[in-house]
Formats: sequence, C-alpha cells, structure tokens
Amino acid sequence: MKSVQEFVDSQLLRGRAFFTKPDALAELGLSPEALKSAIARLSRKGNLLSPRRGFFLILRPEDRALGAPDPARWIDPLMQFLEVDYRISLLRAAAFHGATHQAAMVFQVIAPRQLPDIEIGRQRIAFLYQSPETFAKANHSDWLDRLKTDAGYAKVAGVELTLFDICRYFHKAAGINGAAQAVNDLGKKADASILVKAAVAYENSSVRRLGYLLERFGHSRQARALRPFAEKAKSFKLLDPSVKPIVPELNGNDERNMDWKLIINVPVEIDT
Repeated sequence: MKSVQEFVDSQLLRGRAFFTKPDALAELGLSPEALKSAIARLSRKGNLLSPRRGFFLILRPEDRALGAPDPARWIDPLMQFLEVDYRISLLRAAAFHGATHQAAMVFQVIAPRQLPDIEIGRQRIAFLYQSPETFAKANHSDWLDRLKTDAGYAKVAGVELTLFDICRYFHKAAGINGAAQAVNDLGKKADASILVKAAVAYENSSVRRLGYLLERFGHSRQARALRPFAEKAKSFKLLDPSVKPIVPELNGNDERNMDWKLIINVPVEIDT
C-alpha cells in the first residue's frame, strides 16, 4: 500500500502541488482517521498546508520563503473543490494584462458566493462577492482570459471586465487613483464592443466612472462606447462615494461633469 508521503510525492510528479481529502482516501484506501494522523505529521514538518478543510497544499522548498505557493497555482483547483465559479480580477488581473504600476499585494477573486478570505503564510486571497445574477452576466467565457501556471490554467478577468471590476470595487483597488492608474495603463487595450456588452452587468454609476476615466486619459473610442449609458442617467453620482466633505455645504463646490453626470469630488492623480 502506498504511504501518504508517496502519494504526496506522486502528486508533485504530476505537477499538482495540492490534493483533496476525497482524492487521497480513494487512492490510498486509508480510514479517515489514519489519513488525518498522517496529514498532521506532514503538516508539523512544514510539508502541507490547508487553506480550506479537505483541501491541502504541498509546500516545495521554493515556497517556504512566502509560507505558501502563489495562489495562482491553486485557486482553480480550490474553487473546483468548493464548487464555486470565480475570476481573478482587480489588481492581480490588471498586472496580468500589463498595468505596470499595479502592485498586487492581495490576490483578489470575485465569486457569486460569500467566502471568507484566506491568509496563509504571507499569501492572502481576498474574495469579493458579486450577486449570482450579476456574476452570471459578467463572467462570460469570451470575456475571460487564462492565466497559465505550472498546475494548468486559472480564470482571470479580461481587460474589459478588469476595468469594470476596478471601477466597481475601486475601494478594494487602491482607491479612485488606483482605478485611474489601471484605466490609464489598460484603457487602450479594451475592446469597445465588449465594453458595451459587459456594461449591462454593472451599476450605471460604475459604467459612468469608467467612461469618465477612459475619456480623461485619452481613450476616446472606448469612452464613446459607454456614453449612451451616461445619457440614461437621471441623477448625478459622486466620483468617489466614500469621500464626504467635512462641511456638507461644501459639496456644492465640486465640479460637475455634465457628460458623465458625475460630481468630481476628489482630485484624480496617477503616476506617469
């Protein structure tokens, strides 16, 4: 009978630096109690980690500095194990698409189910919830890219979804200036026709925020594609809703952008 260590080694030989409890039980023929004891021994040696119950990561020597493998290598099998669809987005996706100023300190994943964040070693995965209905509209296979890893592929938001997600969840992406930096860096790569189709999955204010930033940084063709959404807006929205004036009366002094029906209540600054 194969030992748990031999099973772990065979996983690595297959390029799989992970395994699940059901897979191990099926292959090894052990009782759950015996498997639990063997896994505990390997975990104490620093060879295994468990980001979720029943799912285990195998630490290679090169992973020890950060305490866990890059989440890109195991996010897809983890989400398959959890039976939850997903897409990598925000800053990690922006960096994947070539946004040179984006430093993705947190690995951000959008999913249609509320999931607790994972912090393991020095790696952190932050899960952002998107309602199942909205997620189904946005997570169109044609609007996703694939991030190649040594374990296979992981789903990553395409340029257009990345920009929408960053403008929707900008408070999780270094604020409005972080969103502006991503739009500046990636806007020219966005397909205007996809922007129009994907926009229906997002709040009108998020679409207007993206349109304003695209126009501001010279991506005129992409911005024009979103102008009809602004024309439908019936009220002005704050560019950055999280920022409120100390004195409410000062709100009337903010610039009003008539084309995008936005109140520009904060300065927008990027690195050049």
